[in-house]
Amino acid sequence: HTVEITSSGFNPKDLTINAGDKVIWINKGDKESWPASAMHPTHTAYPGSGIQKCGTGEEGNIFDACKGLKNGESFEFTFNEVGTWRYHDHLDTSMFGSITVK
Repeated sequence: HTVEITSSGFNPKDLTINAGDKVIWINKGDKESWPASAMHPTHTAYPGSGIQKCGTGEEGNIFDACKGLKNGESFEFTFNEVGTWRYHDHLDTSMFGSITVK
């Protein structure tokens, strides 16, 4: 599953997937974007995630890009927890979306 990051937001904004599916966010916009689990600024809505884990050995296991993605860069995350998981752009909190995992 792919979510494009554009100047007008995430496309698609809301996505439904199955547990174990991977989502890839690709920045197609002209400014940096940092997709991460809600809520801003802690990023703790998705179980086990949290901005404090960025830069640690746990970084690869959290729903958080942990940095701004430049145009053409991507972030991927595999969702194993069932539920609806809201996320946002840490650098532009007016941009948000959700991933529903069945």
